[in-house]
Amino acid sequence: MLEIIAIIISFFFAMNIGASGAAASMGVAYGSGAILRPRNALILCGIGVILGAVIGGGEVVKTISSGIIPSSLISMKMVVIILFSATFSLFLSNLLGIPLSTSEVTVGSVVGVGIAYQALYVNNLLYIIMFWVIVPIVAFAIAFLFIKILHSFKLTQKYSFEGKVITYLLIFAGFFEAFSAGMNNVANAVGPLVSAGILSVSKGTLIGGVFVALGALLLGRRVLETNGKKITSFSKIEGVLISGTGATLVIVASIFGIPVPLTQITTSSILGIGIAKSGANIFQQKIVKNMLMVWLISPLVSLTMSYFLVQLFIESDLYTIFVLASLLLATIGANSLMKASKQEKRAVHEEGGGI
Repeated sequence: MLEIIAIIISFFFAMNIGASGAAASMGVAYGSGAILRPRNALILCGIGVILGAVIGGGEVVKTISSGIIPSSLISMKMVVIILFSATFSLFLSNLLGIPLSTSEVTVGSVVGVGIAYQALYVNNLLYIIMFWVIVPIVAFAIAFLFIKILHSFKLTQKYSFEGKVITYLLIFAGFFEAFSAGMNNVANAVGPLVSAGILSVSKGTLIGGVFVALGALLLGRRVLETNGKKITSFSKIEGVLISGTGATLVIVASIFGIPVPLTQITTSSILGIGIAKSGANIFQQKIVKNMLMVWLISPLVSLTMSYFLVQLFIESDLYTIFVLASLLLATIGANSLMKASKQEKRAVHEEGGGI
């Protein structure tokens, strides 16, 4: 029974990965007008994801399954806990239409189990977190410098970057990025199943890739719109830069088995272009603030949830459960007070403006 539950959660998680990270990979091609219909963008995304998972997804699967905590800890109950915690965090973000790193929520869930049993490969974890910080910064810097150079030398006035060749190149770059998503993100859903011996690496990447592709097709429209059209506008040559940079960085990381945040890399490139063109005002947009908040909170949510579930169903540690529940209620209460305070200030400001 637990094995069936684990498989169901894993495939549901894979579909949410498709709706979040994978769908975001085609947002650039869609947002810049290279692909006009969202359905066509998501179909190409699905094909790229399956190919990437089958051809090069094995190394990241090995990292998720045994590179963060000892594989001996991964019982069937642990698989269910890890997958449920990660899926819950990702599903909430999809309801909000916010691109979220599946790597962060999955690693957070695994780390929660490791902390519960004080069995964590700390050096490997720090190595992964280092990539989480550095790679999006590199993507941001490349995009920012490219746009500055483009405008400083007035290259857009000297050359046309809107022809058919650029359009086809952008579509290929988006497909290339979806391919990289398959290499890196599918492991987040099937890694725990591989660790528990339910699936082999080859079967896991194939089946996981299919369900990620289905998720992109059925659930990816909102995130596609968010990454493509709600952050900032960009031309086709800028889109080639974003997708090409993100895909290259993710594929290199995947070869070395490092799960990296594809969505953050893509979005960081978009932010780099937006700041280079419009200044730091882009950070005032609500959608950008929401993404930054979710990026920070989501790994902690999945970590806390997996740790809580271990204590509840395996260790039966009622004291720890009480403490965690109290902290959660305190956090929710503080958040409610902050919102109420902001609403009161806004109401006072509007009242003063009316006078």
